[in-house]
Amino acid sequence: MITFSDTGLEGTGVMHHRTVAELMTRQVVRARRDLPFKEIVKLLAENDVTAVPVVDEQDRPMGVVSEADLLRKSADQADPSGRAAIPHPEAWDRAKAEGVRAEELMSAPAVCARPEWNVVEAARLMEAHGVKRLPVVDETDKLQGIVSRSDLLRIFLRRDDAIREEITRDVLQETLGLAPSEVSVDVREGQVALNGTVEFRSLIPVIEHLCTSVDGVVSVSAHITYRTEDARGSGSAR
Repeated sequence: MITFSDTGLEGTGVMHHRTVAELMTRQVVRARRDLPFKEIVKLLAENDVTAVPVVDEQDRPMGVVSEADLLRKSADQADPSGRAAIPHPEAWDRAKAEGVRAEELMSAPAVCARPEWNVVEAARLMEAHGVKRLPVVDETDKLQGIVSRSDLLRIFLRRDDAIREEITRDVLQETLGLAPSEVSVDVREGQVALNGTVEFRSLIPVIEHLCTSVDGVVSVSAHITYRTEDARGSGSAR
C-alpha cells in the first residue's frame, strides 16, 4: 500500500485547507479479494460507481478494481468480425484479462490517503500516481472512506462571501495583523481582487500566497501599494 507521508507542506503558510475526512465518502462500497468477476460487475452497477477498493480479511485496501480493469477481459477476447486490430497485451494486462477474482483483476498496490490530510496533499498524490480516487485508511491501514477527484473539487463550490470572510478575518487580520482599512477584498466566482496599501513591500507576496492557499480560491489579483521599500535590489517606495 502506498501513502504520501512526506508532502513538504509544513511551515509554508498553507492554512485552513479542508481535510480528507471532511470530504470523503464514509459508506464505502468494497469488494472482497475473492469476489468473482460477474459479482464485481454487479456490485458496480447496483451501486452506480465505476470502481471499488479491494480489501483483505482485515478490511485493509489491497488495490482498486475499476471498469477499466474489467474491460481488459472484453478487450482480450477475439473479435468475430476480424476488424479489431489491437496490439497484443503486455504480460501484466494479459494476467488481469485472464483473472476471475478481484485480487487478480485489481490495480495494485492501493494508493491511499489519511483522514487528516488536506486537499493539497490528496490532490498531489492523485496527480503523482495518475489515479482518480484514493481509499482513506487509519493508522492501522483499515479502510475508513474514499475520496475522489470530484470530492476535492467541491471546495470550489464555496460561496464567495465565505471565501471573503476567511481571507479578511483569518489571513489579513489574525495572521498578518492588518487593519480592515488597509486591504479590501472582493471575491467573484472564486476570483479574489485585493486593493489597498501596506507598510512594507515584502508583505505583498506573502498576502498573495496566503490568499491563494484558501480553499475555493481560483485566482488572486493584487493591486496593493506599499509605503516602505524593504526588499533588497528593488526600486523606490511608492
